[in-house]
Amino acid sequence: MTTNNNALPGSWTPFNFDLTPEAKKVFEATAGKLLGVKYTALAFATQVVNGTNYSFLAKGQPVAPQAATRVVKIHAHQPPSGDPHLEQIIIVTP
Repeated sequence: MTTNNNALPGSWTPFNFDLTPEAKKVFEATAGKLLGVKYTALAFATQVVNGTNYSFLAKGQPVAPQAATRVVKIHAHQPPSGDPHLEQIIIVTP
């Protein structure tokens, strides 16, 4: 039996490793503007609420010399109207 994650309101989609143009736009408008760390989106999932929540798996490379690269989970929200905003960055630990 195949489960459609979009069937239930508020449910998250599976992570998608092919970023859509809209996902790229939200990522660049939020995490792409941060100073001190260069984030590269690897995958994303969405949740439709009042607007759309985005959860990005990303690589974070601090701009400091010899700083370690980290895997992070970045949460952003795109409201029905207006600009997207950053909600949270979580470091993923082994």
